Amino acid sequence: MSHPYDALTPDCVIDCLEQVGLRCDLRLLALNSYENRVYQVGIEDGTPVIAKFYRAGRWQDEQILEEHQFAHELVDHDISVVAPELINGKTLHHHADQRFSVFKRRGGYPPELDNLDHLYRLGQTLGRIHRIGAVSPFQHRVSLDIDRMATESRHFLEVNVVPNELQAAYTSVANDCEVAARELLVSMNRADFLRLHGDCHTGNILWRDDTPHFVDLDDCINGPAIQDIWMFLNGETHQREQQLGEFVAGYEEFHDFDPRQLRWVEALRTLRIMHHAHWLARRWDDPAFPKGFPWFGQPRFWSDHILELREQLAAMNEPTLRLL
Repeated sequence: MSHPYDALTPDCVIDCLEQVGLRCDLRLLALNSYENRVYQVGIEDGTPVIAKFYRAGRWQDEQILEEHQFAHELVDHDISVVAPELINGKTLHHHADQRFSVFKRRGGYPPELDNLDHLYRLGQTLGRIHRIGAVSPFQHRVSLDIDRMATESRHFLEVNVVPNELQAAYTSVANDCEVAARELLVSMNRADFLRLHGDCHTGNILWRDDTPHFVDLDDCINGPAIQDIWMFLNGETHQREQQLGEFVAGYEEFHDFDPRQLRWVEALRTLRIMHHAHWLARRWDDPAFPKGFPWFGQPRFWSDHILELREQLAAMNEPTLRLL
């Protein structure tokens, strides 16, 4: 069976970059990435660059270019986002049946979510990003959608992946989770949507010089602001409320925060959990996935996943976080 990146050999990577005028010194380092393929490539008499090769069939060119336009729009407003380089007037390049972009190499480390100063600064930066994101919606990118993230995920998994002995338990709790999430999100509408980073976890933020630098807008979508915020909150309820207060204090310096969206946090977390399992199952024939996620192929994963969904079902019935 062929896979999307079978033809993406080291020689192909170098050939693609040299086709856009970058002279490679043959130093090639594969970076941690699964959906796409990302490499650090040495450049003759220059600083290494980051080359990102897009998975075939995932996004249309128009969707990728819309992501690039958003990144450059943020950079134009002096927001620290790592945007694709403009080479020969383009940010998206095609060669040897590959689609790729080139980025400057940036260093840094993940922000510390137990550091209230880091949370305050993250709030400031994300408030600025959302202020720009609220100007106009994406026209080609997808929007946050319960049918896509929950219904389609549940149907695919229960039919194709979940072990027979656990199908009844999975179907029951996954259906209950979807119903509960829909009830919580019933007040969410298109007026709440803006352009979001879409995958706003600490792995996509580089902390350097007391500044968060946001990277990898590959999952940018239209959605509610809280979707980019809730992953910064962790720990017991009182800890999350303290973190939220510090984050929102920074955020509201640049963009209004809608406290009614706090009611949606656990529903959005549930959708992400369901969709993540679906994503792993869909990509399991890619050799990188069994290597990167060996626990997914173990029978215990599904019993643990069912338990996690039951915990989420309980969490969706708990009181909403308070903005202190």
